[in-house]
Amino acid sequence: MIMSLTLETFLPYRLSRLTEAVSNEIRPIYKNRFGMNRPEWRVLVALADLGSATAKEIGEHSSQHKTKVSRAVWALEQRRWLIRCVDPADRRSEILSLTKVGRRAYDDLAAPMREREASILQHLSPKDREALERGLSALEIELELKSRNGK
Repeated sequence: MIMSLTLETFLPYRLSRLTEAVSNEIRPIYKNRFGMNRPEWRVLVALADLGSATAKEIGEHSSQHKTKVSRAVWALEQRRWLIRCVDPADRRSEILSLTKVGRRAYDDLAAPMREREASILQHLSPKDREALERGLSALEIELELKSRNGK
């Protein structure tokens, strides 16, 4: 027997739609206010999370392909928001860190992003928020995302 597939009830499709909808909600913050694209803001926030890291570590932490990370790093470097230093442990690699200007940009970005997140989540009851967090965490563990990203 062939099982039918309906987009509206298919988990990957639903998650994809939600991802796009939530991304559309926060896009005006990083795009209009800061002139960044999605990979750039994710690299900026990943570096704020990690302190300093290689491009590979940033890609793993932010679940982004290395070419997107590379382009975002270049763009943020042009803004003087990050600096590169040769990794003393592996001279072929570079350690990336936020500059003071980059840290200020992150600080200016974080508050409105968290506010937008809160405005999205306000549509859920506290019980539903807890259930959402438990469900997302369970899926991340099952799909090995939590351990890969160090969470």
